[in-house]
Amino acid sequence: MDPRTAAQLNPHFALVGGQEAVDRIVDEFYRLMDTLPEAAGIRAMHEPDLGPTKAVLKKYLSEWLGGPKTYSAERGHPRLRMRHAAFSIGPAERDAWLLCMKGALELVVTDEQFRGQLMQAFFKTADWIRNDPQGRPS
Repeated sequence: MDPRTAAQLNPHFALVGGQEAVDRIVDEFYRLMDTLPEAAGIRAMHEPDLGPTKAVLKKYLSEWLGGPKTYSAERGHPRLRMRHAAFSIGPAERDAWLLCMKGALELVVTDEQFRGQLMQAFFKTADWIRNDPQGRPS
């Protein structure tokens, strides 16, 4: 598919500000994960060096927003639930992740309505990844 056609079908990558903005979002997201007490539990699920994890999220988020398909080319289908299955993810972990993402978006994405749309989509994905048997939606 022509990249211009892909951008028309999913304009979010351009709306967010392209790769530079995605990189800033991911950098801020992990800065918040490193500093917010509410995120200590999810930070402990990561390696001490966040460099490789940041690189993966930058590629994933870019593609998810309609940008270059680098993530899929390198790693295949995201399989988010499978990739997170080794971690206990419940409402607290979901909410900590969303708190960090909300903070990052507030620092990078100026359009409040667009931020809200992104957060709705992130909530659906983060809630779907939950794997805790307690309180799991049916």
